[in-house]
Amino acid sequence: MIKVENLKKSFKLTSKQQKEFNTTDTEAKSVDGISFTCQPGKIFSLLGPNGAGKTTTLRMLSTIIKPTSGTIEVAGFNVDMQANEVRKRIGFLTGSTGLYERLTPDEILKYYADLNDVSKADFEKRKKHYYDLLDMNDFAKKRIGQLSTGMKQKVSITRTMIHDPEVVVFDEPTSGLDVITAENIIKLIRDCKTAGKTVIFSSHIMSEVDLLCDDLAIINKGKILYQDTMQHFRTNMKTASLTAEFIRIVNENQPINA
Repeated sequence: MIKVENLKKSFKLTSKQQKEFNTTDTEAKSVDGISFTCQPGKIFSLLGPNGAGKTTTLRMLSTIIKPTSGTIEVAGFNVDMQANEVRKRIGFLTGSTGLYERLTPDEILKYYADLNDVSKADFEKRKKHYYDLLDMNDFAKKRIGQLSTGMKQKVSITRTMIHDPEVVVFDEPTSGLDVITAENIIKLIRDCKTAGKTVIFSSHIMSEVDLLCDDLAIINKGKILYQDTMQHFRTNMKTASLTAEFIRIVNENQPINA
C-alpha cells in the first residue's frame, strides 16, 4: 500500500530564477498538500500535464527526493525515516533513470539483483521470464551504449522488476516502445495487479489509462483536481472522450468532485 498525506515539496529559487520567473517569491511550490492512497491489487493512475508536480511526487514516493512536509508510507514504512526499507520493496521505472553505457543488460540486471539479495535461482528464473516477454535475448550481451531507445527501455523495465517488488511505480512505461512490446508491458502491469502488488501507473496515453487503472487522480500546479475510480470518471464525463475530459478538468483547475 502507498499512503500519502498532505504532501508538499518546495524548491528554493535563486535570484537568477526569480528574475526569469518575474517573481519575488523565494520558493516555488511543486507539490502543494496532496493526499491519496494506493491499494494492493489495484492500479492507481496519477495523471497531469508537464510541470504539474506528478514526477516530483513519484520521486518522493521512491525516496529519490525528500518531502518538504507531509508523510508518505510505502508498504508500511515511512519514506523519510525508513528509506532503505522502502527501497527494498519498491520498483521505480522512469525515463530519466540512466543505465551504465559500458555494461550489458546481463551485467546490469545481475548487479541490481545482487544489491537486493536475489538468489541465483530466482534471478535466472525472473531474467528468463522478462527476456522472453520483452524479446531481449538477442541483445542481452551487447553494451547498453549500442542499444536503441526501445531496447534500453526494456532493460530499465526488467531492472525495475528483477527483485520482485511489492510496490511498483511505472512512469511512462511504454515510451519509445513498438506496439507489440507496449502490449507486453500492459500485460506485465496487469500481472502485477493479479499478483497483489500495489501499482502506480502514469501515462499521457489515455487509452492505456482506461485499459489499466482502477483509481485515478489528476494533478495540476501541485494540487489534486480530481480523484475517484476510473468507472466514476467514465460514467460522469462531460465531454466525448477521455482525453477531452482530462483536458477539461485541467483547464478548469478546480476540484470537480465533492
